[in-house]
Amino acid sequence: MQKKNEPVRIQKILSESGVMSRRKAEDYIEKGKVTVNGRKAVIGQKIDPVRDVIAVEGVRVDTRQHQKKIYLALHKPRGYVTTMSDEMDRRCVAQLVQDAPGRVYPIGRLDRNSEGLLLLTNDGDFANQIMHPRYHIPKCYRVTVRPDISDEQAMRLAEGVELDGQRTAPAQVTVLSKEPGRVVVQIVITEGRNRQIRRMCEAVGLEVARLKRISIGPVRLGMLPPGKWRMLTQPELSALQSAMQRGRTWTGKEESKYAGNETGSK
Repeated sequence: MQKKNEPVRIQKILSESGVMSRRKAEDYIEKGKVTVNGRKAVIGQKIDPVRDVIAVEGVRVDTRQHQKKIYLALHKPRGYVTTMSDEMDRRCVAQLVQDAPGRVYPIGRLDRNSEGLLLLTNDGDFANQIMHPRYHIPKCYRVTVRPDISDEQAMRLAEGVELDGQRTAPAQVTVLSKEPGRVVVQIVITEGRNRQIRRMCEAVGLEVARLKRISIGPVRLGMLPPGKWRMLTQPELSALQSAMQRGRTWTGKEESKYAGNETGSK
């Protein structure tokens, strides 16, 4: 077991403190987002978890090991960036979870103009598994597009489109309603590329007017008001962990069961 004052690699500290996985820690360190005593950290740097002060994106990390794991669901409103701090002084999701029972960090992102379900945790390995495409955790979005959607466009979205030279994985696309000049579509994906839904729609000639994530695996947004959070239930955690352990692909029936009742509360 690690002695309290023995130097430890910074990636290990960030992982054991529940901030993020070691792989993500390396990425953040390379991008200069991690500091030790006010100076940019380097990969492999050894630190004293008792004396040294570590910060991620300007937020100090609690380096006490074996802290209680926290798993939250937040209804992110539009106009907030998915970061714990922002150098441009924009509103960020950290402001919405200040009353959480401990320091938590977002699992993945929703861009500033998107809204809906966002999971946060201090369990770095759990977060990495949720985001990794190998575990096939479905993310369900309700998307309002303009002006209309053709059968060909819906088929292209479902079959996959080229983004950055790589085709997206197959998606589930369902037209929910149509009005003059706009259509509401439900899209389910198992990847998590940067601004993926918006870019997929743009690739087939659709303009996204509104984008709302309504479920991640078995976790639903439900009646959670914008800007509010709740703890994940044990059944939700068990279902997510079981899915990740098996690395299985969820079926359309399972996803529609979870995502089709956006207005239902638990």
